[in-house]
This record gives sequence, structure tokens and C-alpha cells, in this order.
Amino acid sequence: MPYDADKTRAMPPVGPGGTSSEKTAKINPVQADASTAAWPSEEPDNEPTVTAAVPGVGFPASEDATEYMRPVSPQPRPEDSGVYGPVMVEPGEDEDRPKNSRKKALVVAAAVVGAFGLLYGLDMLVSSGNVPRGVTVAGVDVGGMSHADAEKKLRDEIGPRLSKPVALKAGDVTSELDPKSAGLELDWNGTIDRAGSQPLSPVTRVTSFFTSREVGVATKADATKVSGALEALRPKLDHEPVEGTIRFEGATPVAVDPHNGQKLKVDQAASAVVANWASGAPVEVPMDFTPVKTTKEGVEKALNEIVKTAVSGPVKIKGEGKDATLTPEQIGATLAFAPGDGGALNVGPNKDKLVEAALPQLKDTVKEGKDAQIVFEGGKPTVKESVDGLDLDWDKNLQPYFDALKKTDAREVKFEYKHTPAKVTTEQANKMGIKEVIGEFTTGGFAAESGVNIRVVAQKVNGAIVKPKETFSLNKHTGPRGTAQGYVEAGIIENGIPGRAVGGGISQFATTLYNAYYLAGMKDAGHKEHSYWITRYPKGREATVFMDGAGNSLIDIAFTNPDDTGVAIQTIWTPSSIKIVLWGTKNYDVTGSTSAEFNHTQPEERKVNKTPCSPSNGAQGFSVTDTRTIKDRRTGQVRTESRTVRYDPSHKIICEPPPPGG
Repeated sequence: MPYDADKTRAMPPVGPGGTSSEKTAKINPVQADASTAAWPSEEPDNEPTVTAAVPGVGFPASEDATEYMRPVSPQPRPEDSGVYGPVMVEPGEDEDRPKNSRKKALVVAAAVVGAFGLLYGLDMLVSSGNVPRGVTVAGVDVGGMSHADAEKKLRDEIGPRLSKPVALKAGDVTSELDPKSAGLELDWNGTIDRAGSQPLSPVTRVTSFFTSREVGVATKADATKVSGALEALRPKLDHEPVEGTIRFEGATPVAVDPHNGQKLKVDQAASAVVANWASGAPVEVPMDFTPVKTTKEGVEKALNEIVKTAVSGPVKIKGEGKDATLTPEQIGATLAFAPGDGGALNVGPNKDKLVEAALPQLKDTVKEGKDAQIVFEGGKPTVKESVDGLDLDWDKNLQPYFDALKKTDAREVKFEYKHTPAKVTTEQANKMGIKEVIGEFTTGGFAAESGVNIRVVAQKVNGAIVKPKETFSLNKHTGPRGTAQGYVEAGIIENGIPGRAVGGGISQFATTLYNAYYLAGMKDAGHKEHSYWITRYPKGREATVFMDGAGNSLIDIAFTNPDDTGVAIQTIWTPSSIKIVLWGTKNYDVTGSTSAEFNHTQPEERKVNKTPCSPSNGAQGFSVTDTRTIKDRRTGQVRTESRTVRYDPSHKIICEPPPPGG
């Protein structure tokens, strides 16, 4: 018959005592479904054994029920006997037991809370007024100590550090900072205060038994002094990025590791120093880093795979009729290094260094080319023949040379040559039509020192050829004009006052050249007049030039040959004059006229207390307009060109004694 889970059944006597007390139990449908095997089946052999454990039924209620659990024999079904059979009762189904358990739990919890509160209060009472447990100051443990004891311990352990230099770690550099000069001083009261008072949080108080908390020191600091002291360390801390490369000790290659560049972040570094200077440990100061492209691994690879082989022995260079041999040390000097992709160090040949090393041994195999020149013999221009040059083709030879360095044997390479035709050949010079004077001019009255410089530059320019449509620049043609080139110190005009400098007097040569090409009908390509008029020069028709000590052209004079025929420059120097004659084909008739002075200005007085000094009454400043009239002989066309020049007044110079010791 079907089992009704909602019915209650009388519990028959169970247990060793055989008591007659009864318990009722309600079977949960789910439990009933899960335990249908607890009821006897039709076949006794299949009857399962079940267990009953109900407090108060068959064993003392105060005992643990599990100690009395035993197999229970199935009872007859109700329909067979008219009496309810036994019911399986599992622990927890008894409604009285959960209530008792909850009560016990509440009692235990209350006891724990009470004990914890007692301990918390006792801990607060005992530690009141002390530094909290687990607190360290600059690495010194002062947790649980009274403020007075904590201060004494800190003074004993931290105090000795305060007069010592503070170690700084700045990227890949270390240094030291003097705390006194940086205005750093420990605030003892503030430091103890930073340790704080006792925490109220129970969690914090419990965890303080197992953890520590660093609070650091309080510092009295002068921000300006700290920043200033750090700025003073920049030369030691800052450095530019250094790419990896390879240097040579004789013929031995040595890797140079790359280093990132770094610059001190002063404001952030000052904060780091103030916060950590008393810790006794190095203070890491913030830096701005500039990365490099090479890596240490890239440098090592270039060293081991290329450079060591390159300098493993000599290399022979075969020339035309003569050979050269470079030693490993010379080879090392011809190598060039540059950052590559992915941190690599690229290795290649340096052309200039190769020429420097090999050319002295091969100089007899090359021939210097020379342009055709105009020489003046018997008062007339004559063409001096050009010479084609023969030179090593260094650009072509560079890669074959480097390939030979990659070998460990048969280390030789044959160099190629190239012919270098003259820029102005004999034939070209003969066809330039340089046959007659087209313009000339003479100036004189220069000092002896100026005359030396004028002679040197005249020799340099004499015979120069200006090809058709070409521009001649005086500064470019002469190059630097220093003592190494034979120039001497002579008079110049500097800021309107006479002075002296190496190369002085060349302006007279420039003025003479200007008037020569002015009268030849050449095109002015740029010139500048003196700031005030010098009486030996034509008004509005003069020029100055200037190069600095490094040979840089600051003021130049230049002209362009506008014709299809060439121009040759002849210079004739004497100790008292310089004459410049331009030769070519005379295509122009030129005249010049200069206006009267206008817009006069008065001189100012200037006192000079250095030597040499030449007193002067000064002169008025003024303006003039120069007009050049040019008639083209070939077409008859006439054109005019005007140029207005303003001259400053020359100062009235009063010479005074130089200052003492001057």
C-alpha cells in the first residue's frame, strides 16, 4: 500500500531499556522518497537495516545520541498489524535540539565578546600614553615605548647619522650631500608626534602584534638651501647620453658600454631628500633619463663578430706601381661606429681616416691636377697650361677595403684610380678672350703693416680667372687670413674707433678691387662701405671686408662676370701702392659721377684710454650718391646704376692715460 508521508506514527519502544515512552515524528516527503528502503519489503531477505537516534528515546537525553545508535529492525506495516511501525528519525529533525544549540552559541559568543572587551580595555589602559605597537621611525623600533623613552632611543640611534653626509643614488651615479649645507635638521618633537597616539580600532590593535609601520622623521628644512645644494651636485649627477662604441688601446679593441643620459629633477629630488635623509640608507633621487640606441649586447656582438677580425693582422693595399700596408693599430683608426637598429652597433670604414693612413704610402702614385693659369709676362697675359690629375678613387675603394678586413687570411685589396680633369683647361683658357685691359684702379698711402697684408693677399689673387657667368668672392678665394697664412697685425676700424687686428689693411685691397671691376663693367655681387669716409678712397666707391679669427666670412666683396668671355685678375704691389688690373675682352665703356655731400651730421667726442691711440679732431658725416654709366660696345645700349651711401661722422678722439695696471 502506498506510503503516506504526512501521517504521524507512534514510535515503538526502542533501546536496551525498553521504555514505554512514545515520540511522534513527521516524515518529510523528500526524506520519505529518499528512504523508502527503510520500510520492510515483501521479501524479508531484502529488508534493510536502519538507524534511529532520538534523544530521550531508549537512552539518556543528556548523552550524545550517536553513542547509542544501533540497527533497528523493521516493524510490520500498519495495514498488516493495525499499529504504526517504526519511523527513521535523523539528527536535526528533533525540534528541541536546534533551540538548545542556538542558546549555547549565544552564551559562548557573549562570553568571547566579554573577554575580548576586557582584554581591549586592559590593553588600552596598559598602553595609554605610549607609542603604538609596531611603529618604527627611520628604521628604529619605538613601538610600545613611552614618548620620553622613544625620543631617547631615537636620539641615541639616529642622532649620530645626522652629521654624516647623505648618500644619494641618482640613476647610475652615486654622490653625497652635506646635510648642514643643505639646511637639514631633525625636528625631534615633530618626529615623536608623527608616531601618533594609540589606535582605537580593535583590528589595528590586534594586527599591531604582527606588523610594523614606518612613520619616518619630521624635518626642519630650508627648501632654497636643499634645492641649491642639489643644483651644486648637477655636474656629478647629470650626464649626456653616451652611445656604446669601441675604443682601441693600441691595436686592442675595447667595448665601451652605452649609458643613458640623465638630468636631476631638482624639485622632486628635494622632496625625496627631506623625507629620507635621516634613514641611514642611500636616498634615491628622481632623474629624467634620455635613452640611447645601442645596447651592451649590440656592442659586444660588433666587437666579437667584426672588429676583432678586422684588427687581427695587417692588410695590404695594392696601388699603381706601389703598395701600402696598414698595421692593426692603423686599421683600428680607420673604423667608424654608429648606432644601428634594435640596439646594434654598426661598424664601417671612415674615408678620411683611411686617406690619412694610406695616402702617405701611395702619394707617389697620384698626381695633383692644376687649372690653366694666366701669368703676366712682359706686361701681357699668357696662358700657363693645365695639368690633369690622377687620384685614388676613395669612394669606390672604401667598401672593398672593409670587405678585406672581414677576412682572416689573404687580406689584401687592389685600389682603383680616377683621372681628374682641370676645371679650367688650357684650351678653355685660350678661348676665354683674355687679351686686353678692361678695368684697372690704384690706391696708396697705407701703413707698413697694412702693406704686408696687402702684399700677401695680392699674391694669392694674382692670376685668378673668373669664367663666364662665374662669381668671384675675395674671402672665398683667399680663405682664412691669420698668422698661419702670413698675415700680421695692422690697423682696422672697430665701432668707429681705430684699432688693430691680424689681417688689417685688406680693406684697401677690397676698395681697389671694387673700383677695378666697377670700371670694367662687371656686376656687383655684394660689398659694404666703411662706416665713415676715409679720405684716400673715392666717396661712395669703396669697400671693407672682415673675417673672424676662425676664418668665418662676416663682410665680403664679390663680383660676377656677366659676359661669355673670361676675366683674369692681375695684382701689382709696391711698398706704397696696390694696383689691380682686370684683363678680358672689353665690351663696356664705363664712367662714374658722384654727387655733392648732403645730410651732414656732426661728430661726437670719444675718450680713449688704451694704446695705441691717435687723437683726432673728427669729421662730419654725410651722404652721397654715386652713379655709374655703362655703354655696351656690342649693342650701343646705355644704362645707369645709382647707389646712395651714408657715412657716419668720424669721432673726435681724445687720448687719456690708461688705467693703473692697464
